[in-house]
Amino acid sequence: MTSPISAISGFSGISPMDALSKVTEIGKTAGASGAEAAESTSGTDFAGMLSSGLESVQAAQTKASDLATQVANGTLADPAQYTMASTEAALGLQLTMAVRNKALEAFQEIMRMQA
Repeated sequence: MTSPISAISGFSGISPMDALSKVTEIGKTAGASGAEAAESTSGTDFAGMLSSGLESVQAAQTKASDLATQVANGTLADPAQYTMASTEAALGLQLTMAVRNKALEAFQEIMRMQA
């Protein structure tokens, strides 16, 4: 039998109940109920995560484009930097497309459901 993976030193875990109590506290502070706070917080977090993810992909694309220009001009000392940036940008775009495709499939499935 294998042993479970131990926690990384310096980091402590958080239980779902701790997270729920924090969300409830935030909601009560803002004057909303616990359920309303959980809904608004998770919606904002998802939108924020999606936005920051897209910004990250855009930044990787821009960096790869800038490094490609430097490679073409001969001003980039280490062409491996361009290779890594280009690969990172390509992987980010592939991940973005996969998430978009899954979201589109889920939307289409919801639209096919009968009322």
